[in-house]
Amino acid sequence: MAQIRLQNVSKRFGDNWVVRDFNLNARDKEFIVLVGPSGCGKTTTLRMVAGLEDVTRGEIYISERVVNKIPPKDRDIAMVFQNYALYPHMNVFNNMAFGLESRKFPKTEIEARVREAAAILGIEEFLHRKPRELSGGQRQRVAMGRAIVRKPQAFLFDEPLSNLDAKLRVQMRAELSKLHEKLETTIVYVTHDQIEAMTLANRIVIMNEGRIMQEGTSLDVYENPRSLFVAGFIGSPSMNFLETRVVEDRGRLYVDGDSFRLTIPRRLETRYQPRINDEVLFGIRPEHINDRVFASDIPERDDLEVTVDVVEPLGSEVILIVSVGAHQLTAKADSHTKAAVHQPIGLSVDMNQMHLFDKKTGEVIT
Repeated sequence: MAQIRLQNVSKRFGDNWVVRDFNLNARDKEFIVLVGPSGCGKTTTLRMVAGLEDVTRGEIYISERVVNKIPPKDRDIAMVFQNYALYPHMNVFNNMAFGLESRKFPKTEIEARVREAAAILGIEEFLHRKPRELSGGQRQRVAMGRAIVRKPQAFLFDEPLSNLDAKLRVQMRAELSKLHEKLETTIVYVTHDQIEAMTLANRIVIMNEGRIMQEGTSLDVYENPRSLFVAGFIGSPSMNFLETRVVEDRGRLYVDGDSFRLTIPRRLETRYQPRINDEVLFGIRPEHINDRVFASDIPERDDLEVTVDVVEPLGSEVILIVSVGAHQLTAKADSHTKAAVHQPIGLSVDMNQMHLFDKKTGEVIT
């Protein structure tokens, strides 16, 4: 069993607390992704698990053993770094074998493990090449291979795809998913890329300012964000946030933004009844706003009359940046929309996908 558990873990550099009261339980064979903006503490957290940073407060358990005082080499975990950290004077075989050689493994076992890992990663033909003769993706595979040959209890990945181009990142994400399935081991993975996190993770842990803001499956954090931070961080383009007020008129509830009024669905009225006349932030994702012409099948939709500011054709869809009164918002429209800059257009909003947030606390209203 390769369970990793962090209990009330905190880390301080001088007077600066970079990780605060961090609690996480990575279950055996789980693929956990720590995601958040730069400086949120995710890499520091990973380095504490690896033993590369001391823990200021709290305990780290690996397979129910407290490892705070145990050296990195004795924790039975392997870490893959952002910059690959390959030895330039060694060929691929020797780079992958180095850790086993330093632990005095028999040559026959080293040979078998390196060739097994190379076969898993599809790099058998590169074993005699030097790192400078490889592409970025091939070098990343070698770095992974060096970790795999150790057959550790768990793998730690620190932004391993950030140096690759967009196309190769997509390819390597698929390779990582296959690798996790083959190895059947625990992976804790750090990235600032939310798409990477959502496509790879069994469970996403969203961090900010050293704390866990929310954790759950990709679908859960996307559909049910608990705060403005999570709602704005997950999703691309980001969720729209508009300053509004909850109002009641003739037995129905609305979100009122002065220049627009949208009907709150009946099923949500009980939730928002206590907030009548309160100022709130109305949240709606761009993908839940479309050109009215193509939105006739959306139940509980409501319409907005807007002016188009920017049109960004992306082939399969069109990103529209529009204005309604003093508000600006982003929509993902059908690729066949006739929207034109400076022209009015009618948009349909899927109100079943709306969120309201408390302006003072930033928490979602439930």
